[in-house]
Amino acid sequence: MTFEETVHHRRSVRHYKNQPVDAEKVKHCLELATLAPNSSNMQLWEFYHITNPEILKQLSVACLGQQAATTARQMVVFVTRADLYRTRAKEVLELETQNIIKNSPESRQANRLKTRKLYYGKLIPFLYIRFLGIMGLVRKILVGIVGLFRPIVYQVSENDMRVVVHKTCALAAQTFMLAMANEHYDTCPMEGFDSQKVKKSLNLPYGAEINMIVSCGIRDEHGVWGNRMRIPFEEVYRVV
Repeated sequence: MTFEETVHHRRSVRHYKNQPVDAEKVKHCLELATLAPNSSNMQLWEFYHITNPEILKQLSVACLGQQAATTARQMVVFVTRADLYRTRAKEVLELETQNIIKNSPESRQANRLKTRKLYYGKLIPFLYIRFLGIMGLVRKILVGIVGLFRPIVYQVSENDMRVVVHKTCALAAQTFMLAMANEHYDTCPMEGFDSQKVKKSLNLPYGAEINMIVSCGIRDEHGVWGNRMRIPFEEVYRVV
């Protein structure tokens, strides 16, 4: 399919056929999802590809018995891992260092390396560190002062950073669903679920959060509930 055909083909499917889904193709679609854009290339996500029938049953209960879950052949749980910010920042810094050494003119390498070390070694840890909301308040005060003199990002509270991580993970989930549509498989993103039950079923650590659960399968004849409805484009499109 062309990209436009893929976008039109993708629908949120609520009922799947009792037909198998190729787990390797789902895995490949998740590999493509890792190419999604993400904030500062931190990649604070994990993808749990569920094929085990017992876990699928547990998740269908956690998803409140939605048909999109109870008839799913497989599921993918998209998980945010803001708690891994130190590890990921170190990994990205190592990658950036090699990129600069390999691709930058020697005359500019020292300055670029210094900038990256400051960003990933100091600024990123400062932005992501959490302590009962206190560190977010400290950051808000600091940017409020700096903002008096120059443009600056004001969304730096602990909740703001949580939003950043979830937006990033959602970009990966959307990329995955489009990749699945291109394979002629169907999906449904679900946000109605008992997050505590999901975390227990997957044995997730305290710092992990569920972004969304995407069910996978092949659409049943009545799996799509009606024609697609969208607000008229003229109501949401603005030219400035």
